[in-house]
Amino acid sequence: MSNFFNNKRVWITGASSGIGEALALEFATHGAQLVLSARNETALLGVASKCREAGAGIVIIQTLDLSVQDNIPEIVQNVLTKVGKVDILVNNGGISQRSLAKDTSLDVDKKIMEVNFFGTVALTKAILPSMLMHQLGHIVTITSLTGKFGSPYRSAYAASKHALHGFFDSLRAELVDSSIKITLICPGFVRTNVSVNALTGTGAKLGTMDETTGKGMSPDRLARKILQAIKNNTEEAYFGGKEVLGVYLKRFVPTYFSKIISKATVR
Repeated sequence: MSNFFNNKRVWITGASSGIGEALALEFATHGAQLVLSARNETALLGVASKCREAGAGIVIIQTLDLSVQDNIPEIVQNVLTKVGKVDILVNNGGISQRSLAKDTSLDVDKKIMEVNFFGTVALTKAILPSMLMHQLGHIVTITSLTGKFGSPYRSAYAASKHALHGFFDSLRAELVDSSIKITLICPGFVRTNVSVNALTGTGAKLGTMDETTGKGMSPDRLARKILQAIKNNTEEAYFGGKEVLGVYLKRFVPTYFSKIISKATVR
């Protein structure tokens, strides 16, 4: 990847673990300057230390709770004061779900939408004026294959990811005459704690690892693929194993796919 990401200012949300941490470390090996955000400052400090060892030029910690959108404009201004501008924003922060729709309280549905959709949109809208002023920027949003098709036990999660596709596809069309790029990344099963931290119908954490998640792609491998997609300015990329076929089955043989997905789970 040569020096493509060297000294690029990259802001990653959900950077304290999982895909976000893997992305931070991968960007660090390419000499990027990093802004790492999540709610857990202690975990972020640990990731920041690893990134410095891996070669990151600068690493800044900025705590961020995506469910509290009123604070986001001030947080963005604080980051911009420190780094000047953001070359790449990676919207990775979010929460998942493991419960039947009929057993999921509306409060849980709302919480997932607040974090995954409204938090991501709020951060994007807050940073967009700076990108437009500088006429540069790449907005990368980590959605999911469930942003392309719904699956059992993930109704609110899939809804939030579908909503992200609608928003960012529209935003890309609106920015067609600008220098700002939009990339949507759709992973399948990835070996992280996404299922452990997933919300049940009552709002409690599931606390266990899905078997399919445990056998999924490693975050490190996914991170390398994501950086390649960013470099290639890919509009939408699907990563995973056989679950990726769901995108095409849903498109071309929807009735057949409905029978399959009723017995399956994705991320």
